[in-house]
Amino acid sequence: MNVTHTITAALNMLWWLFPVLLLLGILKTRWFIGLMGEALVKFAAKLRLPARTYHRLHHVTLATANGSTQIDHIFVSRFGIFVVETKNMKGSISGGARQAQWTQQLGHQVFAFQNPLRQNYKHILALDALLNVPTTTLHSIVAFVGVSTFKSPLPANVTRGMGYVAYIKSFREVVLSEQQVQEVLAHIQAERLKPSRATDRRHVKQLKKRLRHSAKTKCPECGSPMVVRTAQRGENTGNQFWGCSTYPKCQGVKNIK
Repeated sequence: MNVTHTITAALNMLWWLFPVLLLLGILKTRWFIGLMGEALVKFAAKLRLPARTYHRLHHVTLATANGSTQIDHIFVSRFGIFVVETKNMKGSISGGARQAQWTQQLGHQVFAFQNPLRQNYKHILALDALLNVPTTTLHSIVAFVGVSTFKSPLPANVTRGMGYVAYIKSFREVVLSEQQVQEVLAHIQAERLKPSRATDRRHVKQLKKRLRHSAKTKCPECGSPMVVRTAQRGENTGNQFWGCSTYPKCQGVKNIK
């Protein structure tokens, strides 16, 4: 039997297997999972948040003092400006509003991830610096859209499934005029970086650079890696600093030079 002929015949029969394996690999990437999560939020908003009342902006990248920040969704209305961070995750989620790290449990495996409320707070700060509106009109929301459960009590602005829609609709007091709404939309559109793969690549590159720097910065108290945090109260509100990654267990801090 001709070995070459046999191998060629086998490859001809299994040619379809290679693109299937490639597709399966893509479906499991964090990029695709995040993309699907954002798509689910966009779809629900289109169905349940009237476009005349809630003006939608998606995948907004804004320049900041230390690079850029990328916001999944912004809904602008007379009832406020709602900033949504999407998390497409499964398993059991636990954490607290003031904890630096939350955890995701999948079977016997436990993974840590950044507190999404803190992540979204940076988005709030970027918009607060950009827009001429009262800070109280900006609302942070974290929307978990995967098949997940919450193991610990979480704030009302952390939602599962399409719960973020109900949370947005719970605000019924008019806080912005229609003219202010249009000015906010125009200002964000004018200042956002052009949506493109190049913009996304630059943003990811800056994030990786910050993470590498963070890994090299050690806590003066316990020696653990430090992370960039933003002061949320007092006279330093809005200022960034290095905080210990093990907070609240360790409360070591350093100034960012």
